[in-house]
Amino acid sequence: MNETLVPLNDGAAPTPPQRSTSATSLRSNNSDIDLHHVGDENTLEYRLHAKKSKEGKVISLWHDVSLNHIDEEKKEITPYLNYVNEIPKFTRKKFEIATDEDFTPIKQDEKKGKLREFKKGDIFFNYGCLPQTWEDPTFVHPDAEGCRGDNDPLDVCEIGARIIKSGGVRPVKVLGVLCMIDEGEADWKVITIDAEDKWAPFLNDIEDVDEQMPGMLDAIREWFRTYKIPDGKPPNVFGLDEKFMNKKYAMAIIEECNHAWKELLSGEKERKLDADVQCDEVKSLVRKLSKNSLSMMWDQVDEHPEAHPEDYEEGALSF
Repeated sequence: MNETLVPLNDGAAPTPPQRSTSATSLRSNNSDIDLHHVGDENTLEYRLHAKKSKEGKVISLWHDVSLNHIDEEKKEITPYLNYVNEIPKFTRKKFEIATDEDFTPIKQDEKKGKLREFKKGDIFFNYGCLPQTWEDPTFVHPDAEGCRGDNDPLDVCEIGARIIKSGGVRPVKVLGVLCMIDEGEADWKVITIDAEDKWAPFLNDIEDVDEQMPGMLDAIREWFRTYKIPDGKPPNVFGLDEKFMNKKYAMAIIEECNHAWKELLSGEKERKLDADVQCDEVKSLVRKLSKNSLSMMWDQVDEHPEAHPEDYEEGALSF
């Protein structure tokens, strides 16, 4: 029997959700990936690698997981995007994709030889990134207060109820985005919810989060504003008058960062560096990024591979 959900803000007649109020049931998730631990946890050497389940082939969670979520039976693009979780909610170890290592495993970040944790305390949402995206450090977005990209995949805050393990891949609905300025770099935070979360049918854009989860967005902003203060650093600041922008704006940022990733993987970005970029430090950042493993088969990947999953078996994994 389907469970009936009632919006939280029921003082006035609610706007009916665009989709059915029963939670979405998807045919595909992260079952095609096995996660393998290398080294001991809580050490600098610890890595979390991903492999294709059937072939046992090591893959990159950054490069080999498709951005678009695809129904593996119907071979059709769904309305969702794939999300790679790095830090489970209610934890504080700062896990991240190692973008400069072969096959980009997940590792615990370190500074001066010490493993990093959030000194502020546990994070209250799942935190990770969108695969096949890259915040280009040579690009200055017009709304980013003159700051360049932070040289990482696009960050994601997933606000559903599920605690997603490190390395977990989930389909998510994009709801909006926040422009954070982190030590002079643009560091966009995409707001999403797991497509199978019970509240996902009620959340279709950023204003729905304010209506159905009052205080959630303010809490996320304040988390990012203050989380570095215990390290002795000043509060972070935000562009766009600290506003969370809507889904349409967020999708434009995602498309922009997916295009940048394609330029990185194809080598086009490096070919442009000498002509367009004067800063040797930025050139070094771009050139040390690991492009395993999709780059080794780039000739097989067209401009929009997600639209042709039947031709994409040897490229990014579809979920």
